[in-house]
Amino acid sequence: MTATAPSIPTMPPSDHRPRPYTGPSKAEILALRQRYTNPAIFTLYREPLLIVEGHMQYLFDETGRRYLDLFAGIVTVSVGHCHPRVTKAIQEQAETLAHTTTIYLHPNFPKLAEKLASKMPPGLDVTYFVNSGSEANDLAVLLARAYTGNQDVIAVRNSYHGGSSSMMAATSHHTWKFPQQLNSGFHHAVCPDPYRSPFSGTPEEIATKSANEVREIIRYSTPGGIAAFMAEPIQGVGGATQGAANYLREAYAHARAAGGLCIADEVQTGFGRTGEHYWGFQNYGVVPDIVTMAKGIGNGAPLAAVTTRREIAEKLTQRIHFNTFGGNPISMAAGLATLQVIDDEGIQGKAKSVGGRFKAGLEDLQRRHRLIGDVRGKGLMLGVELVKDRGTKAPAKEEALAVMEHLREFGILIGKGGLDGNTLRIKPPMCLTAADVDFALEALDAALTRVEG
Repeated sequence: MTATAPSIPTMPPSDHRPRPYTGPSKAEILALRQRYTNPAIFTLYREPLLIVEGHMQYLFDETGRRYLDLFAGIVTVSVGHCHPRVTKAIQEQAETLAHTTTIYLHPNFPKLAEKLASKMPPGLDVTYFVNSGSEANDLAVLLARAYTGNQDVIAVRNSYHGGSSSMMAATSHHTWKFPQQLNSGFHHAVCPDPYRSPFSGTPEEIATKSANEVREIIRYSTPGGIAAFMAEPIQGVGGATQGAANYLREAYAHARAAGGLCIADEVQTGFGRTGEHYWGFQNYGVVPDIVTMAKGIGNGAPLAAVTTRREIAEKLTQRIHFNTFGGNPISMAAGLATLQVIDDEGIQGKAKSVGGRFKAGLEDLQRRHRLIGDVRGKGLMLGVELVKDRGTKAPAKEEALAVMEHLREFGILIGKGGLDGNTLRIKPPMCLTAADVDFALEALDAALTRVEG
């Protein structure tokens, strides 16, 4: 018997009224993109979506239609689209000085570095600013190689670390890797996530076996010493995959025994998004040697950073190293304002409480919908993996796309991830409310019911 789809819920009200849109039409924009922009640039939906305004957790298209944003500009908008305090800080800085470089003094640059140090474990207190997560991870690997004198780097299968040539090599998704990547010295250990692990046992036993792979790679595939072990505390592009709490502790121990540094890629997990802690690595009770960050640090501004210990940072002085836009006054102002809002508005606590509500609701949907194979993540970094069959775990790629299209129809924008694109990625601006969560769960229930038939 075919299930009857639940009625479509109503989006929570909003007082924000978008400005009338007077720009070029969607057809004109599409024509311009097709004519003048690189064909590798893609859109997410069957019918491309034109977004012209944002307000906190909401986005608006050219007709004024409102959407609940559950993807946050790919996990980048941390405290809300056009948050008034961040916007004001950017405007005020742009009116006085938009750019020089770090060859001159400006207060924003060291003030943001000081703020980051206050959020780190003792000793992690020296920061280099860049523009993107790819740049940050690239610099972290350079630092590790310069400090240790070793070349080999171990990352984790199913990881994503960026789009530069070297970070394609660190990434472990063939879909994101060109044959021309600079692959020298990168190796990949088994992902500790228990859902698709080749190992059996409890999540903790799987984590131990996965961590032991780091040791075995060192023994069999390197000269015996490594530059670094690099991992996301929760994998982002991989679909919110993660290991049990003992994983990073054991993997870090193997890496350090081989002389390697430990790099925590906090590009998506940082700044309170996992709820329990400010940084994702804190969920594992470890302290890395280098922390990379981007995305949420600037609430949408092009800003990223690498924080480490002074003795590691000093290795960069062996040669001239310079980043034209790293430390840009406007980006620094955005970062300072964003971090202050995270503190003042209890953003981390919201990620914990609202994210907990969201995950519990997703787990309830899992009990009622056969398409949901796994629900995972922490805080407001959640993943819902869709499968055709729970026994075989065959990826439900087409079904995931169909669910996304239905959610768009209902007024919800969501991401997808995993090697097969079958995991729904839920990583919204962290100003999300309980009412937004309830609406999203009702809409997801309706979308899944439609797809399941």
